[in-house]
Amino acid sequence: MAMSGPQKTVVQLVGVVVLMGGLAWASVPFYNWFCRVTGFGGTTGVAEQAPDDVLDQIVTIRFDASKAKDMPWEFKPVEREMKVRIGETGLAFYEAYNPTDKPIAGQASYNVTPYSAGGYFQKIACFCFDEQVLQPGERVEMPVTFFVDPEIVEDPEAQYVHTITLSYTFYEIDLPEGYAALEAQADTNTN
Repeated sequence: MAMSGPQKTVVQLVGVVVLMGGLAWASVPFYNWFCRVTGFGGTTGVAEQAPDDVLDQIVTIRFDASKAKDMPWEFKPVEREMKVRIGETGLAFYEAYNPTDKPIAGQASYNVTPYSAGGYFQKIACFCFDEQVLQPGERVEMPVTFFVDPEIVEDPEAQYVHTITLSYTFYEIDLPEGYAALEAQADTNTN
């Protein structure tokens, strides 16, 4: 059975809409993967350990902290900057404080500048890998362990980078299920 002109056009348009929807759905995971692999947009890498090769070259790491508009926490780096040798493991801390009277969950997004250093800035461990829950009045120091990959000196765009800024932005997320149930129970008991 052959399709008439209008039917064929409708089928083609539906096909285009389905194809475009599929591409839009796949674009976010693909973009995230691309950024992690290439360091595009200042996305950092993740490593299990620092390399054995530590160079004599020093790089200054600056630490920056911000919060989303609705995030009630206080959040700041403990140290504003440190100097490390390329390939050397660094350890820095950020401090978060929940001044409210209820538990608040947060997640940190991050990047480094200049963007050309993104693929060479490697995190071994970081508070940003997991969601954080702070109880009312709780203050915590959260660590990040990192190194700058010695391969940075071979990259024509990044080899002259002497200062890298690591930036985190904390934003509020929904409490994990166990915490949300406790909070609902506490609200019921007070009413």
